Formats: sequence, C-alpha cells, structure tokens
Amino acid sequence: MSRIGNAIINIPAGVTVSQNGETVTVKGPKGELSQELSEGISIEQNDGVLTVTRPSDSKQHKALHGLYRALINNMVVGTSEGFTKQLELVGVGYRASHSGQKLELALGFSHGIVVELPAEVKVDTQTEKGKNPIITLSSHDKQLLGMVTAKIRSFRKPEPYKGKGIRFVGEEVRRKAGKSA
Repeated sequence: MSRIGNAIINIPAGVTVSQNGETVTVKGPKGELSQELSEGISIEQNDGVLTVTRPSDSKQHKALHGLYRALINNMVVGTSEGFTKQLELVGVGYRASHSGQKLELALGFSHGIVVELPAEVKVDTQTEKGKNPIITLSSHDKQLLGMVTAKIRSFRKPEPYKGKGIRFVGEEVRRKAGKSA
C-alpha cells in the first residue's frame, strides 16, 4: 500500500491543474510547471482536491504512484507559495555577492567563481560584519532549486576538521578530531 500515493492533494485558490494526454500542467500566481506522467498513472480532480490513481498493484506502479503524487504536490505548493533555500558560507575571507542573475563567490581559491543562475531562480545575498555570508535562493520549481543549490555547494563542501565550506543554514557538520599532539 502506498501511503504517499493515496494521500490527497488540496488545490489552493488561484491554482489551476489541467491534464492534456500524459502531461499535467499546474498554473499559479508564482509561475507554471508541467510534468509528464508515466503510462497508466492518472489524476482525478473534483471539488479542489486532486487524487492520483494507478492501474494495478504491481511493484512498478506502486513506486510510480507515490513518485508522481509527490511531484504533483511539489508543483502545486511551488506555484502557490514557492520554495526557498539558504546557504551559509563558513570560512575566513569567504564572500558572496550578486548582480542580476550572476552570483559571485570568493571561496579561498586563487580566482573568484561566477555562477550564472537560471531565470526561474531568484537570488539574494546578505553580508553582516561578524556573521557568515548567507545566500538565499528562491524559486517555484523545487527540482531546479535543488540542482542549483547542489551545484553551488559542490564548489566547497563543508570539511569535517574545521567546518569550513558552503552549508545549508541549520545543517550540522560532523566534526573530526585532528592529529593528536
């Protein structure tokens, strides 16, 4: 039994869900997203509630049932509320600034890193004296936002000895003891 796939999706006001063949399109105040459905998986919409159904109880259909329900729910939440992720730069001399859709990072390398962000992702940087710089990324597309944050984080992952690197705000980094004297 798929507990995730059987859960209903509440559609908030201002969001419309339409299905054209195998493609589900969700439109809302924040934007528009679409997703191709696998063969057999279908959606039913009535009274502001969306239900995802599968044709059989095979292992493959059960897996896809939960997957597509989660993807469609993320599309509904993204187009109505949006998603945000915050990255924190921990390290001496680590800086972040942005101009338009370009994010400029100084991460202790001999050169700065410039990241060209997609148009769907909004960026904001905060730098306060005595605190670590914070990069705030927001988008209506959860998958795209996760890929962009993973790409930025891959430039300098948190290391376990001093804890330096790019980490999510609130993330705990497991620390190791250094060499014993």
